[in-house]
Amino acid sequence: MKITIIGTGYVGLVTGACLAEQGNDVFCLDLDEKKIAMLNDGGIPIHEPGLEEVVARNRAAGRLTFSTDIAAGVAHGELQFIAVGTPPDEDGSADLQYVLAAARNIGKHMTGFKVIVDKSTVPVGTADRVSAAMAEEIAARGCDASFSVVSNPEFLKEGAAVEDFMRPDRIVIGHASNEAGERARTLMKKLYAPFNRHHERTHWMDVRSAEFTKYAANAMLATRISFMNELANLADQVGVDIEAVRHGIGSDPRIGHGFLYAGAGYGGSCFPKDVQALERTARQYDQDLLILRAVEAVNDKQKQVLGRKVAARFGNDLAGKHFALWGLAFKPNTDDMREAPARVLLRDLIERGASVAVFDPVAMNEAKRVLALDFNGEQFGKISFAGSPMAALDGAEALVIVTEWKAFRSPDFEQIKARLKHPVIFDGRNLFQPELMAEHGIEYHGIGRSVLTRA
Repeated sequence: MKITIIGTGYVGLVTGACLAEQGNDVFCLDLDEKKIAMLNDGGIPIHEPGLEEVVARNRAAGRLTFSTDIAAGVAHGELQFIAVGTPPDEDGSADLQYVLAAARNIGKHMTGFKVIVDKSTVPVGTADRVSAAMAEEIAARGCDASFSVVSNPEFLKEGAAVEDFMRPDRIVIGHASNEAGERARTLMKKLYAPFNRHHERTHWMDVRSAEFTKYAANAMLATRISFMNELANLADQVGVDIEAVRHGIGSDPRIGHGFLYAGAGYGGSCFPKDVQALERTARQYDQDLLILRAVEAVNDKQKQVLGRKVAARFGNDLAGKHFALWGLAFKPNTDDMREAPARVLLRDLIERGASVAVFDPVAMNEAKRVLALDFNGEQFGKISFAGSPMAALDGAEALVIVTEWKAFRSPDFEQIKARLKHPVIFDGRNLFQPELMAEHGIEYHGIGRSVLTRA
């Protein structure tokens, strides 16, 4: 099948590469000339395990093309996937300017039937706005080309996006019930047939329900995280081990173990903005989503927990003190720094007067760019970028872990003790067992862990 993907970010590039991997002829369109030049030179603008190999393989096979040519992109695919960004607006709602601009460009150039697939995360009613924008452009040209707008939200986890796309747990497709909508359904069914060979994974529904499903899924996952973080903070006060609690409640099949990990708060491009966007949609209909407001408030507060733990141990005035920080990306297997808890922690430590040596296996370059924007020159100068995890420890009062990279899970604890001024670890992801830390003579501060040892 001939497919056009508009946007080559996380969603667009993964979608295009994986659909090409299934034998489709994919045209990836983006207006960012530097990004397209990088992709045509064999580079990848994002870090996503396995993606570079898939892109290279399908470029070499001629199934994957990258271009800035809008007219060529519209002419290429009967299926036009819109996978552009929907950043939060000032009021928390999703900014649809890029989605609607893509729709208008399709309307300006199309000559035959097209299926417009909303792959971007968009609020309920976006398909109607896309349809109206396209219809206006088509009418202005005096053209009679027809189309149908489909909602096909993505459920990709950064760091596992290729695997998620190739082996999806579900495929959600919303389409209209009219003749054009049924024609769109036939094409979408054909497109996703290779993913349904073992069993049917597709959930068919109306467009608005599909749009809503994406927000509902992310809001539920965010709720579970904030729920456990709030319990973890109470566990610290009452002498409870939140990990034991997690196992105890997760064994209930009605609850399950997923997304019940206490930590330093969630970040990234999805959960924060999607929760805000769903709240905004509710307000437009005079509804107040009290639970989601609490989820957001808990998460904002949770990002400050590590900073408060450090201050409780070393004092509110950290002038002249130096700390080591492992993990900058909001989650492992990505270099994404958007809404990353590490940014909040660095702000807290630096404003208290401390300096920080940081290390991340993948996100160092992106972190340098983002943190240079977060801090003025003098403050940015208090951040040093270490060449290895152990190098970050030299001369530091303590180690703070923010991202649960696998490379951090089994370190040399004796070397950690030797390099730190004090054998103290603040573990924002509960990577280690308090009992093990006690055996090594390390003072350990987890999230909701009742056991606190002092060397």
